[in-house]
Amino acid sequence: MTHEPTPRSQSIEKSWRNLDWASVFAAIIYPMLGVLGVIGAIIAGLAFEGLTLRWWYFPLALGVGGATLVICNFGVGVLHRVWQHKAGTLRWPAQVLTMFNYVIAMQGQLKDWVNYHSQHHRLSDRPGDPHNPAEGPIWAWIGWLLFRDQNDLKRPLAMWLRDVKTVRFLDNNYYVLTFLTHLVAPAVVYLIVWLTGGSLLLAFLLHATAVTARGVQFHATTLGVNVFGHMKTPAWAQWTLALLTGGEAIHAHHHEFPRSALHLPRKGLINRLVDYNGTLLLIFRKLRFARDLEIAPIFAGRAAARAA
Repeated sequence: MTHEPTPRSQSIEKSWRNLDWASVFAAIIYPMLGVLGVIGAIIAGLAFEGLTLRWWYFPLALGVGGATLVICNFGVGVLHRVWQHKAGTLRWPAQVLTMFNYVIAMQGQLKDWVNYHSQHHRLSDRPGDPHNPAEGPIWAWIGWLLFRDQNDLKRPLAMWLRDVKTVRFLDNNYYVLTFLTHLVAPAVVYLIVWLTGGSLLLAFLLHATAVTARGVQFHATTLGVNVFGHMKTPAWAQWTLALLTGGEAIHAHHHEFPRSALHLPRKGLINRLVDYNGTLLLIFRKLRFARDLEIAPIFAGRAAARAA
């Protein structure tokens, strides 16, 4: 008789001393700073005569936010489908691009990402699944990130990734790369804008919008995949979450064909726009940045009909 593991939400201590502060910052503090930054930029532009808030700042900010969300999804999606599930192989240009997109998305060390997700597939929706929605939607959404089992964090990089130099570089330097990307690079941009006489208000608004969009992508993924991806979800909600996650929230199909590089049928403009993480992999293949992509026999609407 096999013994089922204790549910993670019960076995892991939930206290202030056990908080994973890197996750608290990435999931809560940093997105809140982004939202406050957007609100502060608008208020400052309206309240102070020395600052000019032009109408075209807003569509530009929306464009930057949308681009940031897509870039973050490219990092998470390509990692998930290729480095996690071995849906193909990447050459170094695609590896480097994925690495930087992943850092922009602030996903933590890749060894932990892969190990947690491997446990999820092995024990999906059962005790031991790191984000089992049966243990509560809040736990599956964010609780499992904030409170960690230290034994999980001690697990080494997955065997199939140890020979990928880009992955090893990413894991060994993740926090340095994050510091450079999210603090040093924006500071350099602000300095250039100031030296060239540009609008610091505009720079700040665009920066805050990008930070906010990264937070939207972060939570759309954890909610869309870990919670709604394992529930009966209305089709409109599933497609909205799929669009916000680059196709990752099309989760019923993914569990059926985890090694597929695509989550929606290859043909169809809507499919390729919604499942844009898969579309990027098809582009990589055209550019010879990716090869040996596995594509499952997906039938249009099957995953949506099953979840509806």
